[in-house]
Amino acid sequence: MSSFLPGLDLRERRVAMAVCGGIAAYKAIDVLRILTEAGAEVRVSMTPEAQRFIRPLTFEALSDQPVLSDWLEPGAGGEAHIRLSEWAEILLIVPATANTIAKLALGLADEIVSGTALATRAPLLLAPAMNDVMLVHPRTEEHLTTLRERGACVVAPAVGRLASGKVGAGRLAAPERIVAAAEAVLQGRRRLEGWRVVITAGGTREAIDPVRYLGNFSSGKMGRALAQVAEARGAQVTLITTLPTGLEGLNEIAVGSAQEMLAALEQPAREADAVLMAAAVADYRAAEVAPAKIKRRQERLELGLVPTADLLAGLRLRPGALKVGFAAETEDLIERAREKLRVKRLDLIVANPVGLDGQGLGSDFNAATILDAHRVIAEIPRRSKWEVAQRIWDAVEAARAGSR
Repeated sequence: MSSFLPGLDLRERRVAMAVCGGIAAYKAIDVLRILTEAGAEVRVSMTPEAQRFIRPLTFEALSDQPVLSDWLEPGAGGEAHIRLSEWAEILLIVPATANTIAKLALGLADEIVSGTALATRAPLLLAPAMNDVMLVHPRTEEHLTTLRERGACVVAPAVGRLASGKVGAGRLAAPERIVAAAEAVLQGRRRLEGWRVVITAGGTREAIDPVRYLGNFSSGKMGRALAQVAEARGAQVTLITTLPTGLEGLNEIAVGSAQEMLAALEQPAREADAVLMAAAVADYRAAEVAPAKIKRRQERLELGLVPTADLLAGLRLRPGALKVGFAAETEDLIERAREKLRVKRLDLIVANPVGLDGQGLGSDFNAATILDAHRVIAEIPRRSKWEVAQRIWDAVEAARAGSR
């Protein structure tokens, strides 16, 4: 996930961030920085073990608030955790160690973090980080299951280099993923838990010879924003893209041509709850791909083109799954989008004008109109693609609820 999340809005939201004793505690600094830059008021608490990894002064400087670390210190009256629990709109625990996760699942409270968690009625968001052996231990898995059943949200750790030097699962999620999930919880948008979604992104590349291709100006940014927002809302995401960037927290499949994208879609689409086809798929490919590089000549070169596979029309989903298409047009936007929705048998279509400076293909911004078979659902003015993705997922969720 990009370190810059345009459109992230946590203004005047009250976030209690608890830091536990693991090597990943230093990454909580970046989480705090992103939270405050997005406008949140953050109060930090630390376990005694966390203070052996990083000093409270760092968090105090960044949050402009005193760090709570000893719930029995003179003057606190033994009630510091109660006041914090009542103030918070969300309790974010980062990193959540195996020890703290166990205490929360069992209802123990022997320091300020576990005490605050037991006292608060605010939503609980955990970002686990630990050795891979500890993460997959049956007790840890049971404790995480218990907390999820009680309504806690978990930002799954990533696979990467661990403190032990091994590579495995248990690395703390990227700070941007954690903050995006916190925003989803605070906005009441963490509603995709249990969903399996498939998203396509980027412009396909149809080979002419070994070094050249037919393509378009798509950057894949809209599809990536849709994937990031869905993951933040709790979905299991498969992103099929011609422009892979190694996004954390989802299954990214790299493809090149329309035919490769179709092949990659078949299995995950059959299992999905929603498929969003945001990729700019080429309409034509070369009838014959030259086996060697075509040499430059003075005379005109003519290419024979044939239609590519129609991914939307041929996509088969399981009953109840939603199929969402995208229509990028330079003219007659709404009319062409309605026709595409009808012909491709879509549940929703996102129509966006292209060819405008500062939005659409290749830009960080977009504008869109969302339609179903009966009406215009939403008009989205020019916004960051992150914000547009939020509105698109709101419409998808509403369509899913309305179809039940």
